[in-house]
This record gives sequence, structure tokens and C-alpha cells, in this order.
Amino acid sequence: MQEKIKGDDSMAKLVLLTGPQAVGKMTVGQELAKITGLKLFHNHMTIDLVSNFFSYGTDEGRNLVNEIRMLIFDEVAKSDLEGIIFTYVMAYECEEDIELTEKIKDLFKDNEGEVYYIELQAPLNIRLERNKTENRMKNKVSKRDVALSEKLLLHAEEKHRMESKEGEVKEKNYLKIDNSNISAKEVAKIIKEKFDL
Repeated sequence: MQEKIKGDDSMAKLVLLTGPQAVGKMTVGQELAKITGLKLFHNHMTIDLVSNFFSYGTDEGRNLVNEIRMLIFDEVAKSDLEGIIFTYVMAYECEEDIELTEKIKDLFKDNEGEVYYIELQAPLNIRLERNKTENRMKNKVSKRDVALSEKLLLHAEEKHRMESKEGEVKEKNYLKIDNSNISAKEVAKIIKEKFDL
């Protein structure tokens, strides 16, 4: 493989799409992948794989999910790929979530890649509707039990803070979007144009 040179446009990018459950991260990621050539890695690709063996709620399940993710990020960060879009439910009061996202971002930065941090937000009533969409059911096996999925969504809403406070996110390439009334295609276009992806 040809060695990368600092400043080379081929350095792998990381687009981190965060936000609460059912806000539309995967759907926006799908649209963004179509118009940028970046690969989409939505969080359930690993969660649903590992759940064939261990529940994500167990230590074994979380450890496996995180190890697989880090292996993928490490290879992409060092590769000639254009980059990757990763979707992640971020709890801003949770030290474990903060440490994990910093570790992921550092992998790309250490390999001279750019990091783009996009935070999506929408109110609970809209997210409860989006929790039942056909696209979600098709791509996320564990969400097909809608009653359980809704229960977990409501629990997370009560237990965690899934929206950053002003100034909390320190990334230079940062954008917060309320996508309540904007299509995924439009949000993807906004992100692409804002960061010239």
C-alpha cells in the first residue's frame, strides 16, 4: 500500500453522527453515504452481530461490540478509503461514552484524518414515530420488537442527557441540526456542503 503523505486528500475522514435513539442518524448516514462516497457504519451493524451470542446489555456484549468497532476504525483510519460515517447514541453525562468517542476520533486524527462531529436533535414525539419506520425495521434487527424498543427509548430519555450543552463539543468541524422537519436527504446535503465532503 502506498504510504500516505501529510496533507494528502486521501486521508480517511470520520463523520460522527450523534443524537438520541430514533432521531434519524442511520437514515441521514445512508443519504450522506450516497452523495459523498463515504462508507456508512451504523451502530447496529455490530450490536446486532454480537447479539447472536451476547446481549448488548452484558459486559461481554459491550466489550465485543467495542472491540469489533475499534478494529474497523483502526483499519479505516490507516486505509486509502475516503472515510467512514459512524452513528452513535451519545450520553453526555456518561464518561464511558465520552472516552469511547475520544478514542475513535484520536485514531483518525493520529492518521492525519479529519473528524466531523454532527449532532442531530428532534423532540420525543417525533422520535417515537421514527422508531417504527420501515427503514429502521429493515436495518436494525433488535428494533423489530417495537414495544421493547419504545420502552428502551423512553428509559434512555429519562436516564441520560443526549444533547450537548452549548460549547461542550470542542471539535472544530461541529454542527448541531434540529432535523424535526427536515428530510434525511436535505440534512445530508447540509452536512456535505457545510464541510465540503
